[in-house]
Amino acid sequence: MYRPRFVLLSRGYHMQQGKQGFKTRIIFYVVAIFAVISDQLSKVWALNNLSTNQIDPFIGSFISFQLVHNPGAAFSLLDNATWVFTVLALVIVIVILFSVRKVSSKLWLVFLALLFGGAIGNLIDRLIQPPSFGMGHVVDFLNWNGWFVGNVADIYIVVAAAVMFLLAVLEVPFTRDLNGEQQ
Repeated sequence: MYRPRFVLLSRGYHMQQGKQGFKTRIIFYVVAIFAVISDQLSKVWALNNLSTNQIDPFIGSFISFQLVHNPGAAFSLLDNATWVFTVLALVIVIVILFSVRKVSSKLWLVFLALLFGGAIGNLIDRLIQPPSFGMGHVVDFLNWNGWFVGNVADIYIVVAAAVMFLLAVLEVPFTRDLNGEQQ
């Protein structure tokens, strides 16, 4: 359980920190909502405009459209364990939601929001797409030169993970203490 440190500060400073924290978290929610909406709209477009497994070139042969209903993870791994990915996505979403309260770095928040939005986007598919609740197949439609077929949520997840790894390696601070010092 998170317990804030006891620090004697003026009431005005606490109010300022509260407003700043709220403004910072707004960034998270705006980016996350954008990620979920753009992912879901792209999947609606794919379902309405593409035929299953038919390949339509988009950017030469490098990126093409190919509608696939994926029961597994990336590269269709573990396609018989759909419920595992549903639970895993739910856990990731919950962990991120609890972590966001402690993050003061806007850079970290943006990429946590992309990770969150991507996880929510694919979780929505697992919950509402056929064959059944919690066992739904993720709508994938971006074929990357035959390497794998993914979706917009996957792009957000991969970019967020790569940038967050880089931020960690570069030791970009995740939070600041009550005095504004980097931790």
